[in-house]
Amino acid sequence: MTNLNSASENPSGRIFVVRDQQMVPLLASSNPEAPAEQPSEGILLERHIVRPGEIPEHEHPDFVLHLQLSGAADFEWWSGGRNAIEHTAPGSLILIPPGTSDRLHWTGSSDRIIVSIREGELARLARELGAMRTPEFRSQWSLRDAGLQQLITAMNREARAGWPLGRLHARVLSMNLETQLLKTHAVSPLKLPPLKGGLSLPRLNRAMEFINANLAEDVGLDAIANELGLSTSHFAHQFRNSTGQTPYQYLLDQRIAKAKNMLKRTTLPVQVISGFAGFSSPVNFVRAFRQRVGITPDEWRKNQ
Repeated sequence: MTNLNSASENPSGRIFVVRDQQMVPLLASSNPEAPAEQPSEGILLERHIVRPGEIPEHEHPDFVLHLQLSGAADFEWWSGGRNAIEHTAPGSLILIPPGTSDRLHWTGSSDRIIVSIREGELARLARELGAMRTPEFRSQWSLRDAGLQQLITAMNREARAGWPLGRLHARVLSMNLETQLLKTHAVSPLKLPPLKGGLSLPRLNRAMEFINANLAEDVGLDAIANELGLSTSHFAHQFRNSTGQTPYQYLLDQRIAKAKNMLKRTTLPVQVISGFAGFSSPVNFVRAFRQRVGITPDEWRKNQ
């Protein structure tokens, strides 16, 4: 692999490849749509309209996934001494491991979400999950995987909306995407024990949606658990197992995030913002803000 900085470490925040010993955008002729906030550290997401034409020989320093949203044009690829024409359609995926060199020719237009995962990120997660060796992947140029498609689509939707369910939700989606890759697409798929005591992704989404819809209310564990049809203790245990945070910690993070947004975008006094963000009193708001952020709301606002 070419010894250059990882694409996801480039300060521009774009997905890059290596061509002629230079870091260049993955699709130089395309005008990508990228979210203001990326899913998590080590992961970049872009949306491209790919036009007919050729992409010259290049190398991928990071793991890359393409999800085709629309279009049904063929494309031809050359990589590792091999060559083929792929017939693709919406839902088709391309999986390219780090170190892959390839050349592509697109015969038509397509709308694509492209996700880049920093080289080494999957190996780190695999070790955390108990793998004894570094996972290996092979390029797949026309892949179908409903689970990956659902996760990438959800990441794109949430990113375009500004992550309304918060950074924790972004991390959960990213972790699920990486785990799905290790379980189903590594050369030696990682075998994981069944998850015990965790919420399913749809239930976790529902819990986060309910919490965010009731930030200004004195919402308790009972109300959230009832929304999911679980006992209070069961819900609290499952939420923490799934996210590493208690429901209250997640609720507090979301209230602080809402307060920051109002401090930045409005001139409302701190006392008013504290109520909109769901704090029982301005004193509690200032105390929680200082504990979470390190400075008072007024000091934070002056720095924006």
